[in-house]
Amino acid sequence: MPTFVIGPVILIAVVILVLVILFHFVPMGLWISALAANVHVGIFTLIGMRLRRVVPARIVNPLIKAVKAGIKIPINKLEAHYLAGGNVDRVVNSLIAAQRADIPLEFERACAIDLAGRDVLEAVQMSVNPKVIETPVVAAIAKDGIELKAKAKVTVRANIDRLVGGAGEQTVIARVGEGVVTTIGSAEDHKSVLENPDMISKTVLSKGLEAGTAFEILSIDIADIDVGRNIGAQLQTDQAEADKKIAQAKAEERRAMAIAGEQEMKAKVQEMRAKVVEAEAEVPMAMAQALRDGKLGVMDYYNLQNVISDTRMREAIAAEEKK
Repeated sequence: MPTFVIGPVILIAVVILVLVILFHFVPMGLWISALAANVHVGIFTLIGMRLRRVVPARIVNPLIKAVKAGIKIPINKLEAHYLAGGNVDRVVNSLIAAQRADIPLEFERACAIDLAGRDVLEAVQMSVNPKVIETPVVAAIAKDGIELKAKAKVTVRANIDRLVGGAGEQTVIARVGEGVVTTIGSAEDHKSVLENPDMISKTVLSKGLEAGTAFEILSIDIADIDVGRNIGAQLQTDQAEADKKIAQAKAEERRAMAIAGEQEMKAKVQEMRAKVVEAEAEVPMAMAQALRDGKLGVMDYYNLQNVISDTRMREAIAAEEKK
């Protein structure tokens, strides 16, 4: 290829390469959009964002919205919030919403809320339009032993000043549940709670549940209250059943002791009978020895046998008469 042809080709290639690099580091379309919106962003500023690994569109576009809304925010602060891991677009939207709702909210405060993990835009919207938090069913027992199941609806409004470090919805729900249990548990009977469910709301509100939370409680309404089980009767039934089992166990123990005593008595009787039989077995031998020694005569022996026979006959007659 001739030399006079190679030179222009290399020049064109170098120009194209320079333009590619330039358009990569300098978003010309974004720069033109900023100029059209009367937002002054320098070329070198955009190049610096590229070098700092900041997406220029995520800084310039929120800046354009802020300027159009009449909010002045230095571009360096937006970039610093982006580098800190914040959501620049959400912060700018929250500032615009707060301005429209006449809610005092500074840029630094909005950035702090966003970096704390809170949705600052949702907080501003909740300040304008309060949110209703519905608690789960809370079961409690009145003094008469009847269980009541209540469900409450808590209307809250975000407190922007306490969003950083303030407790969330779960804390509010837990405190409301505690107040419901306390109110029902201190009632003399369940009928009084059913007749005046607003006593729960008054008691709960008087406890200052919003202390330390990121919300301002506007109202607490009892959405539903139902009668549950008769816990008192059930406890009495369980106690009676337990007493019955204890009594049965004690009766069984006494029965076992009686049987053991009876067995012991039978053993003693058997032992005594054995001794009697043993003693009776020695009588004939003693009588024979008495006859040999002359201490017992023959007529005495016959008289003794007659007495024994007469005694047996009388016992037989008595037995027949009992039948």
